[in-house]
Amino acid sequence: MSAPVPLNVGITRSAGRGGVGTATGKRVLLAEPRGYCAGVDRAVETVEKALEKHGAPIYVRKEIVHNRHVVETLEDQGVIFVDETDEVPEGSLLVFSAHGVSPAVHDAAASRSLRTIDATCPLVTKVHQEAKRFARDDYDILLIGHEGHEEVEGTAGEAPNHVQLVDGPDSVDRVTVRDEAKVIWLSQTTLSVDETMQTVARLREKFPTLQDPPSDDICYATQNRQVAVKAMAPECDLVIVVGSKNSSNSVRLVEVALGAGARASYLVDYAREIDTTWFDGCQTVGLTSGASVPEVLVRGVIDLLAEHGFADVQPVTTANETLVFSLPRELRGSRT
Repeated sequence: MSAPVPLNVGITRSAGRGGVGTATGKRVLLAEPRGYCAGVDRAVETVEKALEKHGAPIYVRKEIVHNRHVVETLEDQGVIFVDETDEVPEGSLLVFSAHGVSPAVHDAAASRSLRTIDATCPLVTKVHQEAKRFARDDYDILLIGHEGHEEVEGTAGEAPNHVQLVDGPDSVDRVTVRDEAKVIWLSQTTLSVDETMQTVARLREKFPTLQDPPSDDICYATQNRQVAVKAMAPECDLVIVVGSKNSSNSVRLVEVALGAGARASYLVDYAREIDTTWFDGCQTVGLTSGASVPEVLVRGVIDLLAEHGFADVQPVTTANETLVFSLPRELRGSRT
């Protein structure tokens, strides 16, 4: 995997926010990168190609990605989303979502003779492999993540007797281990980098020999989107994050914006959900989107902002993303 290329961040500062520039009038700071990451792009395309190849209906366990628009669009095309494998007729085609599943889910699908295609993000698969590796070596694995999130359930399911969930810094006091010399932390891929490192710091205070994962578990795209928001938030009266409420990385972007200095920040699925009173007194609005959000939804917000006088759109570019993941083997060769 090639690392994203860091770029110089250029923001023309507006008067009245402590800046030194000469820009006046209302403006939008548009975060780049934003929107679809490589794992989401692969997962959505997996479902689309499976529809082309096999026809409707096909089944997807959970939401393929955490975005309401994407899910509703695929439903219109004949995709049926289910919570568990026992809802799928025997012998049918089932796609596993980008968030990954545990071995128990694979076994349950096999017991119903389901044909399966695994759209798990390769970066999530990497964390699964780490969990299995350290469980084999009899480590206590402290998995930093949010209780109930599908990705956490899938990772923990790889080594249920070795994994403990650590849901933020405040949960560290409840953690116990068998041998402090054999403790490692892993993480959900879509967390806030800052909060994760706060949790790690608390864990290391309690377990000084705590080991780090072999490579960074937090997804490159999650980090890049947070860096872009941090770069623009100090200049923003308001930051709008396009994304769904069950999207962990989208929710984190709101938190990052507020923590980095934005006066206000809100999460919306669509432009129509924006309360235009949020614009009162605003000169600079920041705009970004979570890693499972199609660009058409961002364009809808840009159009709405322009209608309210925010026609000057300035990109805030902190990285270039060029990573592409190949489709699951069952669909390779069908990418156009």
